[in-house]
Amino acid sequence: MILRAPSRFASSLPQSPIRLGGMSMRVRTMTGPGATDASVSRAWPQPRSWFPDNARRLRLAQRLKRAALAGFGCFTLAAVGFLAFVTSLERFEQPPQGRSDGIVALTGGSQRIGDAIDLLARGYANRLLITGVNEHTSRSEIARLNPGQRRLFECCVDLDYRARNTIGNAIETRRWVRENGFQSLIVVTSNYHMPRTLIELDHVLPGVRKTPYAVVTSSVTPEAWWRSPSSARLLASEYVKFLAVWLRTRFERDPERSAAAMLMSRGRPVQAIAGPLSPR
Repeated sequence: MILRAPSRFASSLPQSPIRLGGMSMRVRTMTGPGATDASVSRAWPQPRSWFPDNARRLRLAQRLKRAALAGFGCFTLAAVGFLAFVTSLERFEQPPQGRSDGIVALTGGSQRIGDAIDLLARGYANRLLITGVNEHTSRSEIARLNPGQRRLFECCVDLDYRARNTIGNAIETRRWVRENGFQSLIVVTSNYHMPRTLIELDHVLPGVRKTPYAVVTSSVTPEAWWRSPSSARLLASEYVKFLAVWLRTRFERDPERSAAAMLMSRGRPVQAIAGPLSPR
């Protein structure tokens, strides 16, 4: 847009450009007496950006700082929880303080089965369930691993072939407890596996008293886990599973019908095998 002075002065007036926002305007300024200073017109401030670079950088720095603090907080919380988890593990095998109705041993190590049979032989319970037995392992094969207790295998030991993992162990233990009308259990599994096992069993059998019997082996050393890469990996993996199970059991009602349990099991936690507790 051009503003022009009256024609009689037009030839003698110099022109000065003035920029208004996105428009350019050229004004002919007057010289001589009574003329205004053209520098006043040209001194209008230039428009500023709505998002200055400095403000963007400041906001980005604040977001990165908050993200770093949140990450550090989560890492610290996880580290403290892991140390508490490792500290809580049993270092020595402790015999039960009294009798229970039954004993349940979770497969995963031959020492678990041997310790559970020994507890049965010493009269800590009248019946034993070994849950999670491989479907290709027969009763006689397990009995051969404990040759001095063959008589107990014939009368007082039940084998579960249906459970595929710890969730399935808990489901089949519940089935066995209800069939026998038990009110108390001795739980036999490895020390690092015990916290997760007790969460699963408490979830499916809230009214049954449970006495943990943690099996301690030299292959896992909670008291010096940082010196053994294999122990560190195993304990870290178990801690993550423990947290996942704790979170899952806060929201589900029955693991046998739970989508979360099936997702964690990558399928059903129990196999469709007829007569899960029948002798073989």
